[in-house]
This record gives sequence, structure tokens and C-alpha cells, in this order.
Amino acid sequence: MPSDFKEFDLVEVRFKGGRKDFYRNKSRLPLIIGDAVVVESAGSGWHLGHVSLKGELVRLQMKKKKVPQDSKDIRTILRVATEQDVERWQAVRDLETGTMFKARAVVDELRLKMKLSDVEYQADRTRATFFYSADDRVDFRDLIKRLADEFRVRVEMRQISLRHEAGRLGGIGSCGRELCCSTWLTDFKSVSTTAARYQNLSLNPAKLSGQCGRLKCCLNYELDTYLDALKDIPQVQRPLLTEKGDYTLQKTDIFKKKMWFAVRGDNNWVVVPTERVREVLELNKRGEKPESLLAPVLEEEKAPEVTAIVEGSLERLDDKIKASKRTKRGKKKKEKGPEGAAPAAVATPRSARNPSARFNSSSDAPEATGAPASAPEADAGSATSPEERSRPRGAAARPLNRRGRGRGDGKRSSEGPRTPEGGAPEATRPPRENRPPRAATPPDASEGGAGRGEGSDGRRGRSGRRGNRSGRGGNPEAGSTPSAS
Repeated sequence: MPSDFKEFDLVEVRFKGGRKDFYRNKSRLPLIIGDAVVVESAGSGWHLGHVSLKGELVRLQMKKKKVPQDSKDIRTILRVATEQDVERWQAVRDLETGTMFKARAVVDELRLKMKLSDVEYQADRTRATFFYSADDRVDFRDLIKRLADEFRVRVEMRQISLRHEAGRLGGIGSCGRELCCSTWLTDFKSVSTTAARYQNLSLNPAKLSGQCGRLKCCLNYELDTYLDALKDIPQVQRPLLTEKGDYTLQKTDIFKKKMWFAVRGDNNWVVVPTERVREVLELNKRGEKPESLLAPVLEEEKAPEVTAIVEGSLERLDDKIKASKRTKRGKKKKEKGPEGAAPAAVATPRSARNPSARFNSSSDAPEATGAPASAPEADAGSATSPEERSRPRGAAARPLNRRGRGRGDGKRSSEGPRTPEGGAPEATRPPRENRPPRAATPPDASEGGAGRGEGSDGRRGRSGRRGNRSGRGGNPEAGSTPSAS
């Protein structure tokens, strides 16, 4: 601090029950907020309190409470409290509870209409202050004599209001916080029921009253805000007249600016904005009655649809996609139909098979499988050789039993053709000597082009694989005899 700076010499000191007073620091003691100090009492003796405010803030607080700085009623601070002073003050405070109960018993004996709420001893135990509340004037002269003889102290009776009593006792309010009167509120302003009416609160005394039995002090906190909001809301003193009936005001939402009206005997409320209420009031002043309380609803022009703005319709794209899917499905069905489908394989007896045909894929497959004559005509447009067109495809190109290949085939072939039940034996392939000469196998076919023929289901036939093996190292007579077909 600067050397020429002079600190404000008045200090605010707090006592029991939230009571505060101003004291002068003539000795310029280095005080800190919360320090225990010994001060002069009102009559004689000393009392102990704690510093609650110091510095320039004390000057502002004195202006707020309108306390002059040069007042003669302002007492001085004697010293900073010692340990002995604090122990003596604590011992005196322990006597206050017992004294209060004894004093209440004396009040009951004298049948006085008053309520003792608290007792405060002076730190030097020379005086005791009794706080009470009463509705009417009380004659307590006999009470003072009884209390002075009982406790051997000078008795002082001080009447307080119910709000001050609640502040001294303390407690928790309906909001869940500590009472305002016991924490920070010092000035108690009058609270009326008009504050509750302005805020549209139900006039229920059980909900509007606090622990003191009076209206809650917090009703005044937001009153100014509600008064400002009510300036834009019309005052409805009479029912609104319409052709459907007379509507009476039931409820008002101040901040949303909405009002609820209802006809007598009807429980259905109508929500009306404040602008419409003003219009109806003006019409009623002119002697006119609107058809209904609500404003007439104007039919809004429908905006054109997006499909009307865009050239054509957006659904045409979906139609095209569906049509293309249908055509593709139709083509697939035609290809897989009875004309284009691969003929069913006809099983031939193993004895009629030529063992050498297993090693040559270019043998006369239509004779073994019984392929119809219409199958080559369906594939006439494809660029394939006559041998490839005549070769069986799909299931017909596979052997009937994989485990039947090998040594067992020779034995079974000697048994002769199998005859179905009640029928003639199946047609068998002619012997090698009576077969017509075959055409020369093209090079690509012998190397795997024709031997690796794929069936109608896209998989390679096993006869193609065996034909490829026979072309490489099988029967030389079967793979090297060129002749005209």
C-alpha cells in the first residue's frame, strides 16, 4: 500500500444470529476478515465478535444502510481476542440453551402470550438478552424480576418479528437451500398477495408461506420482471363476445403471450394469442361479434410438386430400370427353355461302352447320350465345329459313377448289355470296325480346345479332360487317324 494511504477506520463485526454492527478501529489494528475481536458493549462490559467486512466496502455498506460515519453511537474495538477471551465466551454460550428452556417454563407459569425464541449472553456474563415474538403487547415486568433472580444477570427483553426469528433459528427452505434470512438477507420488505397474482401463482397459503408463517420473501425477487412482461398483455375485464358464445379468461401465460378462454359450462379451453385477443376486444368495443374466437385460417397455396417442375416425371427412371430387368429375365428364361436347354443324359449300360472311349473325347457322343437332332440346330449360329456341337454338355459329359472307372469296367463290359425290366435291351455302340472314319482333330481341339469342353452349367466336362490325356499319350490309333467325316 502507498505510504500516504489511510485505510477506512470503520469495521463491520458479526455476532450470534447474523446480527451485524459497525465499530471504529481507533488503534489501527491489523485486522483480517474472520478475526475474533473484543468490542465495547452497549451498556457496560465487553463482548466478543468476528470481523465480517473491512476497508472501502464498509463505507459502501454504511451508505446503503444510511448510517452516518460521524455518529456517536458507533463504539470502538478494544483489542484482538486472546485465547482466554475465546474460552470464556465459549463457556458462556454453552449456558444459553439451558437458560432458554428455564425461561420458557417461567413464561408458561405466568401465562404470557409470547414466544421465547433465543437467548444471547454477553461475553463477560453480565447481561442476557431474551428475544421473543408476540402478536399483541405483553406486560413482562414480573417476568424480568423472575429471570433476574433466577440467573443473576441483567435481563433485556427484545421483541423481533417472525421473519427475524426464522433468520436467527435458520433452516432449509422448500427450494432445498438454506434460508435467505439466515444467510444474506438483512432488510425484510413487505410481501403481499398481489405479487403472487401477477406471477399467476395459486393462492394457496401452504405453498406461498415460508417457515416463519408469512409469505415467502422470494416472491418479490422476480416481481419486476413479471411487471415488465405484463405491459404487452391486454387486460381482459369482461368476457369476450362471439357468435358461438361468451368466453371468459381462465389462464394467462405471460412469457409465451398466450391466453386460455372457455365458455361457461364447457371444460374445453381455447388457446388464443394476445394479438387475436386485442382484435376481439376492439370488435366488441364497436359492437361487433366475430364468428369465433380463433382467427380465420387462410388456405395456403400448395407449392407445386418437384415432379411438375422437373421436365417429365422422376418415376420414368424407375420404369426404365424395371423394364430392363424384365427383358433380361425374359431372355434368360428363353435361353434356358425347352429349345435351348441341354438335353437330359440317357444312361447307357456299362457293358455297351467302349473302354477306349474313356481316353478319347472326340468319340461319337450323340450315340451314347441319345442327344436329339434339334440340339445342333439350336447352336447353329455359334462359331463352333461340328464335333463340338455334337459333343454332350453338362450332366451328359460326366461319368455316371466315378468309382466305376478303371479295371472294373472291363469285367462288366463282358457281361453283355443290361436289359431293363420288361423291355428290349438298350442300343449299344457299334464295334470299332463298323464305325465310320473320323475327321482330323484340329490342333487346338486336341490340345484342350475340344477336349476341355464346358457343359451348359459352365463347368468343365470330365470327358474333355480324358480326351486331352489321350491326345498326349493315349491310343495312337484313336488320336492320329485323319479321315473325312
